[in-house]
This record gives sequence, C-alpha cells and structure tokens, in this order.
Amino acid sequence: MAPNKITVDVRKPNPRVAVLDIKGDVTNQAEAALLDAYNKACDGGTKNVALNFTGLEYMNSSGIGLLVTMLIRAQRNGQKLLAYGLTDHYHQIFELTQLDKAIRICADEANALASAE
Repeated sequence: MAPNKITVDVRKPNPRVAVLDIKGDVTNQAEAALLDAYNKACDGGTKNVALNFTGLEYMNSSGIGLLVTMLIRAQRNGQKLLAYGLTDHYHQIFELTQLDKAIRICADEANALASAE
C-alpha cells in the first residue's frame, strides 16, 4: 500500500449497524475517503456505525481529528460510533484523547454488533 493511502469499504451486516472497514493510513489525506464512507453508511437511517480498525496501518493526530469530526456528525444524527480491531497502541491513544468515552471500543465485530442499539 502506498504511503498515505486508505481504502474504506462499507458493509451493513444488519439493518441497525454499518461497518466501515478501514485499511491503510488515517491521516489528513484520508478525509474524503473516510467521510464519504461515513455518508454511505448513514444511508437508510443506520443508528450505529462500527469502525473496523483491523486493517489500520498508521494514524496520526490529523486522523484523530477526522474521528472527532465523524463523532460530531454522528452525535448530530443521533448515532453511536463503535470501534474494534485497535492495536494496544491505538487503544491507548483513544484512552489518552478520551475518545474511548465517546466511541465504544469493542473486542471484535461480533461484540460490536451485539452492543449496537
């Protein structure tokens, strides 16, 4: 994968949850891909958006800022954000930035689907 490259695929495993499969780097250059995928995920009134970070290669402070932007949009839309597949390093970053208080961190996709409202 080229530097600063990202792909985000959208899946809807059930009517309540959309999953964003994030592969690559979440940096300022990921803004269009990430927000486009979020908008696709929201079609049809989805109330829960799960961020699958199992394919994450790198995330910097700009990437964290994009997650905050997505979180604000989700809150405005009455949606919940969930995340799974974070490495220990990125789990710590979520704790340090207190993103873990606003984005529910789940052990895996099955846990994320089960905890969706």
